[in-house]
Amino acid sequence: MKWRNQLLALVCLLAFGALGVVYFQHWVIRKPFGIILFVGEGLSPARLAPTRVYAAGAGTRLNMDLMSYAALVMNYSKDFAAPDQAAAATAIATGERVINRALAINGDGKPLKSIVDLAREHGRATGLVTDTKLTDSTSAAFYAHTPEPSDTEKIAADFVDRGNIDIAMGGGAAQFITATKGGDRQDTRDLLLELRGNGFDIVRTRTDLEAVPAWRRPKLFGIFSNDDLAFANQVEQRGQQPSLSDMVRRAIQLLQYNAGGYLLVVDAGLMRKAAEENNAERTLSQTLELDRAVGIARSYGGSKSTIVLCGDAAIGGMNLNGFPFRKDSGIALLGFNSAGQPWITWATGPHGTKSYGTAKIPMIQDPGEVKEPTQEQPEPAAFYTKSALITVEDVVAFGSGPGTDALKGVVESTAVFKILRDEL
Repeated sequence: MKWRNQLLALVCLLAFGALGVVYFQHWVIRKPFGIILFVGEGLSPARLAPTRVYAAGAGTRLNMDLMSYAALVMNYSKDFAAPDQAAAATAIATGERVINRALAINGDGKPLKSIVDLAREHGRATGLVTDTKLTDSTSAAFYAHTPEPSDTEKIAADFVDRGNIDIAMGGGAAQFITATKGGDRQDTRDLLLELRGNGFDIVRTRTDLEAVPAWRRPKLFGIFSNDDLAFANQVEQRGQQPSLSDMVRRAIQLLQYNAGGYLLVVDAGLMRKAAEENNAERTLSQTLELDRAVGIARSYGGSKSTIVLCGDAAIGGMNLNGFPFRKDSGIALLGFNSAGQPWITWATGPHGTKSYGTAKIPMIQDPGEVKEPTQEQPEPAAFYTKSALITVEDVVAFGSGPGTDALKGVVESTAVFKILRDEL
């Protein structure tokens, strides 16, 4: 009789356990362990086809093309049809529209809570990776609050004083070091020294980054240049700087040891810098750098992670023109075609002329000035501006994993914040 009771108890226990598993799988809402947000600066729909062609020909599929969901994103600011960098980033980081130049503050000047703040409240480890300066507006919108996005001294101090990011990697060391030590800070704070005192490991090269043990979750601050990181085609300057993919891979490896999961924000800013300069080769190659980083995130983050890639504001109006052959790629798309026409043109930027429209007003030349012969510009812009202008244009978002099925049709840029918030 005793063994029968024991057998019955075992059967009941197994049945109860099986029922619990079924209940958990079908009724309990499970949150993704990893949440990864990519911000592609300047990533508009018009950028996609030229990037595919540049990569390997017109039939190429990018990593972002393979994501499950996609949407057009409306990205106006509170006062203009086109947002500046600060307003565009704030909408994504906080879910609130603000006026241009406002960085994560509302109309009353009060701080707005970012997705990084919410992730910390939910017990997640947090990371921030960028290929530009960590104090640039797009990255800063996730941790700093100021009406003056060019105040990089305050933004760098906010990073240290708030302490809400566990792992950060990028450029901009000069904003963290005093002028007496070769930096740009005019106060007496050595922020790198303060970070080290707060328990952060400071790494300055790719070799140092790769040497960080993956079996522990450190507080890591990787600062690999005094300014922005080097472009992909600047081989010598790149030297010991990690690529965007390197930083994303290491961030995921280190963040995943937090039992409560993680949030990683990745800012691909060099593609914007290249577009501002009317440099198509760098614009397209940096877009491919972003795409490779997305592939790394999908591989290391796993299929059950929530991954969102979103543009912020279109810029420059770059177009790939004429009739490239289907298999043309890379440098074959740069310069002039066989008819002497430019493959790539821009709407605005430094490659334009200073006489506009049909009113060609000749410049008055100093008699003593020797005029140099003008060279044909292989990437001409329609209108001259010192830096290419932001355009009134939708950007694009892609998503894979839990919650990203909301990315379909046309959505507001603030919807990205809501998708991530609901998955915390």
